[in-house]
Amino acid sequence: MLRAAGVGLGDEVVVPAFGNVEVAEAVTRAGALPAFADVDPVTYCLDPDAVHAATTPRTAAVVAVHRFGRPADVGRLYELGQRHGLLVLEQGESEAPYGEVAQRRERAAYLDARLRGVRTPDGGDGHTYQQYVVRVPGNGRPDRDAFARALRSRGVDCRVPVKTPLHRLPEFRRFVSLPQTELAADETLALPVDASLTKRDMQRIVSACNALGGLLQPAF
Repeated sequence: MLRAAGVGLGDEVVVPAFGNVEVAEAVTRAGALPAFADVDPVTYCLDPDAVHAATTPRTAAVVAVHRFGRPADVGRLYELGQRHGLLVLEQGESEAPYGEVAQRRERAAYLDARLRGVRTPDGGDGHTYQQYVVRVPGNGRPDRDAFARALRSRGVDCRVPVKTPLHRLPEFRRFVSLPQTELAADETLALPVDASLTKRDMQRIVSACNALGGLLQPAF
């Protein structure tokens, strides 16, 4: 789509640095340069204000990536694109059947109501909970990683959604300030929320998290 729109050598394309290496790779394959903008700390999608700040005369396009089941603010991004003459593309997530999404939402609501010591996600409109991503407060990555190891030792299958932001990877290294991206990479942890989980599974997740979360001092 970038090539078809004439985006190529000498152009910049604004993309998130919070995961989605395939998006940045697609930009480079088109001959353009990825320009990283910060994310919104609630949705983990591109922050339109940060996109505006990252826009230069060489900017040709923006790729809005929907994250964890939360949609990006495409309305504001399309307005920004019209104002600056930019192509705005979206990268969506795989769609699940309505029944599966409803079950995920039910399990997310269960976790929202019971988890302590971690910051639960802001559901927002239309959240499908492709991933249930919490924030582990404390000392950033050391506490989050220790928390994740302890959960796994208790039989909870959790994972770090983004281990290293793209602007810190050797092939995409940029000296840019992306504080929300880096904080999210240090604090976020995805907990199980898929439709196959039983009530006992959910109780085990809550019990394990709350036993550990009480040892950490919330940083918010």
